[in-house]
Amino acid sequence: MAAIVPMSNAERERVSAAVTAAETHSAGEIMTILAARSDDYTDVALVWSVAVGLAALIALALAPNFYLDIYDQLADGWVHEWTPPLVFAVALLVTTIKFTAMWLLMLWRPLRLWLTPRAISNARVHDRAVSCFRVGAERRTHGRTGILIYLSLAEHRAEIVADEAISSHVEPEIWGDAMAVMLAELKEGRLAEGLIAAVERVGAVLAEHFPSEENDVNELPDRLIEV
Repeated sequence: MAAIVPMSNAERERVSAAVTAAETHSAGEIMTILAARSDDYTDVALVWSVAVGLAALIALALAPNFYLDIYDQLADGWVHEWTPPLVFAVALLVTTIKFTAMWLLMLWRPLRLWLTPRAISNARVHDRAVSCFRVGAERRTHGRTGILIYLSLAEHRAEIVADEAISSHVEPEIWGDAMAVMLAELKEGRLAEGLIAAVERVGAVLAEHFPSEENDVNELPDRLIEV
C-alpha cells in the first residue's frame, strides 16, 4: 500500500462537498469519520511481554546451565553453590529482563500493530465504528436513516454502519462496492479520493432506497470528522 499523505483543508472540503451532494438525492444522512487508529492495543503488548517472559522461564528450566554460567561470569566466580533461593532469584531476574525488554519494544506502535492478530484489530475497528455511530448518528435522524463511513488508517480497515431503517432495507453485502472503490484509492495513497468514492457509492444506494423528500432537513454534519 502506498504511503497515505494527510489530507489538506481543500481535500477535507471536497469530502464534505461530496457528502452534501450525495444527500441531495436521498433522505439518508451520511456521516464520515477518519481515525488515526481504533485502539492502542495495550493488552496485546502486555500479552506479548508476558509470553516472552514465560518463554525465558521455560528456556531456563530446559537449559539452566546457559543462564547459570552467565551469572557465574557476571559474579566473577564468586558463586560456589546454587541454593534454591539463588536459582529462583536468577529465574526472576531473567524473566523480568525479558518482560521489560519486550514491553519497551512494544511501545513502538508499528511493531505493536504488526504483532496484533488481524482478527483482533478487525474486531477493534468494528467496535470503534459501532461506538462512534451510536454516539454520533444512531437514532439522530427523523427516519433513522443515518449511515457512517468509518476509516481507520493504522489498521488499513474501513467499516460502514447503518441505522435500523437502512439496515432493514439494504443487505450489508451491498456496501461491498463502496468499500472496494475506497480501498482501491487508498492503496494508491489517495485518501480524499477514497472517501469521496465511498460517499458517492453509498449515496447512490441511499437514493435508490430512500429518495429525497420535500422539506428534507440536514440532520447530521456533512464535514469530515477526524479522531
